[in-house]
This record gives sequence, structure tokens and C-alpha cells, in this order.
Amino acid sequence: MTAMDTILVINAGSSSVKFQVYSIEGEGKLCRQIKGQMDGIGSRPRLRASGAGGDPLADRAYPIEAIPDVPAAMQVAGEWLRDEVRIHPLAVGHRVVHGGPEFERPVLIDHGVVARLERFVPLAPLHQPHNLAPIRSILANFPALPQVACFDTAFHRSHGPLADHYAIPHQLHAEGVRRYGFHGLSYEYISKTLPQIAPDIAKRRMIVAHLGSGASMCAMKGGQSVESTMGFTALDGLPMGTRPGQLDPGVVLYLIAEKGMSAAKVQDFLYRDCGLKGLSGVSNDMRELEASADPRAKLAIDYFVYRIGLSAGMLAAALQGLDAFVFTAGIGENSASIRARVAEQLGWLGVALDAAENARHSRQISRPNSLIPVYVVPTDEELMIAQHTLALLMNGKSQNARSERVS
Repeated sequence: MTAMDTILVINAGSSSVKFQVYSIEGEGKLCRQIKGQMDGIGSRPRLRASGAGGDPLADRAYPIEAIPDVPAAMQVAGEWLRDEVRIHPLAVGHRVVHGGPEFERPVLIDHGVVARLERFVPLAPLHQPHNLAPIRSILANFPALPQVACFDTAFHRSHGPLADHYAIPHQLHAEGVRRYGFHGLSYEYISKTLPQIAPDIAKRRMIVAHLGSGASMCAMKGGQSVESTMGFTALDGLPMGTRPGQLDPGVVLYLIAEKGMSAAKVQDFLYRDCGLKGLSGVSNDMRELEASADPRAKLAIDYFVYRIGLSAGMLAAALQGLDAFVFTAGIGENSASIRARVAEQLGWLGVALDAAENARHSRQISRPNSLIPVYVVPTDEELMIAQHTLALLMNGKSQNARSERVS
């Protein structure tokens, strides 16, 4: 690969580091050149990467002791990019799940920013520590390389006070105990893409359902977030792969008082053992549940669909009406049967599905006479991160917390 100006995007989880490399073309256009990941960290480490046309560039297994954690994975992936593919990025963009109340837009990273983001680890224990690990690694090894943090909470900072507050004493709200909402990079991408797909409804009232292993829904008006199913942490709202979604706080009190569980145990339980996995006892993967004959797998799917329907009613109320519904993310983009069942739940709102278009995974899957048009729009959080990173790089300075709101 010839030398070119590139942006590296990193999305780090607990056992995987996903990365993408974008070349910067004329007028700031970004083109994906490499898509890769290092997964099985701490168990069966494996580096896989493909080029712009999907052609394989790497597929390598490593001994478990060679890559015990995210920083080690970063080092191996980084060496492969630098030494073998000759990628020397101008900047690195990172997905960071929680930006708290102060980060309303992407920000250039320094040690001070990392210290502030550390404070939100308890609010996103499944994500935040792993998001910060590669940032620290690059800060230590390549201190002059610009890094940009892009937040899953930032898109929702446009919420008004009614959507933002819990009914608790104000002091807690001032400390940051408030409803944030997540999957913001996905929703922002949909908001920016819809004007090309359906310009007549892009700025009107819509619900976007980001349905994947993590799942949430967002009410949008004028391309901005008005309300979300997720709140203070990424546990609330819809049932997910391993997270319960909406839960009476009394359940947590019961687990502590009656089951003798510590706060750390409860946290681990709610993030790893609930949701579709807990309800089905079979799997946290929707594909496995759909293929299973186990009645508990069927219950888990029925429950998932039912809660999406309930949440749609709540979000339609927040918008005072509805003009469109959009499916996105892994399940939303790929499961025609889940889409069909959700559409059935939304029949009372005037949704009429076109079964043939849905089976084809078309862009618009509702019938022409449907009162509410229904779309399937693949999300691209990594491209959103690359765009933010390039914009900050071109601005040459960080417009930090509490500045201009994300549009």
C-alpha cells in the first residue's frame, strides 16, 4: 500500500480491539482502506484484517500469553499496521462510551481528559475501561500523535431538562446522576444519512431502533435526540444480550439485602448474566435464539419484541406523534423476522410492512399505504468517528466541554 494520509479509528472492548483505517481524499472525503480486529484477547488471540474490497490482508493466531490484555493487542495490531502495511496515521479516533455531563462533543485527548474520563468508569464498567486502555497505550508510546475521543453520550446532550432528570434531589443531578442515553454515534450517523435517503421525513419526528447485543431506541426531531430508552448507564431501557433493560430499583435492593450480593457482584450480574441470556438460559445471541426450539428462547424473543413495542409508544408520546421508524445495528439490519414482529407491534400506529421488501432487506420495508414509513439503515459508527477526528484535526484545536452543542 502506498503512503497516504490516513485516520485510524479504534473501538476497544473487553476481549477485542476493532480498528479501521480511512484514507483522506480530496475535500476531506474519507475512504475505508482497512477493516480489522484483534479478538479472543486473553483466550484465543487472533488478528484478522481485510482491505477496501474485502480482500484478506491478515489472519493470524497468537499464543494466549502473547496477548493477555488490550494494550498488548494494541501493540501487535499497531506493529502490523506500521511495519507491514506502512500505515502512519495523522490521528487516531476512539469510541468512548461515557462522556458524562461535561463532554458535549468530540475532544482532542491529553492526560487531563483521560483523568476526567476515568471518573465515568463506574457508569460504564463494561465499556469505559477498555475504551481508555488503547488511549493510554498510544499516549505513552506515541505522545505526539493526536487522539480524539468521540462519545456515545454526546448526541443526547441536546435533551431538555424533563428528559435529563431523575426524580431525585438536585444535588445528585449536579454531581452527574442524570439520564444520558447511549449509542449516540450510531444515532448521529443515521441523523446525518437520512436526508439523502428520505429528505422529506429526515427532520420530522422519528424513532430509531439500534438493535444489537446492546440495544436502545432514540426519539429524534429535527435531526436531534429528544428522548432515549437508556439513562444513567447502559443498563436501562430495552433488554439486551446480557443486560436486563428496564428494572425496578427494588430488584437491586433485593439482591443486596436478601441474596447477600455485594455491589460489585450485582454490577457483574446485571451486565453479564441478564437480558436475553438470563431470560432464555440458552444464549445472548439472537441468531442462536431464533434457531432454538427451547420455549425459553421463544420467551426471550417475545419479550425483546414486546419491550420494543412498549418503548415505541413511550417515545411516540415524547414526540407527540410519529412520522417514521428506522431499524439499525446488527439485529435491526439483519433479522427480517424481528423487524416483522416489531412492525406488527406498531400496527396501532399505522405501520404496514411489505413482507417481500423486508425479506430482501430493502432500504424501505413498509408498504406504500403505510401511515408510518419504515426504513432499514445500516449504521457506521466508525465513519462517524473518522469524520469527527478529521474535523478536529483540521480545526487544529479542541473545542472542549460545554462548548457548541453537537448538531
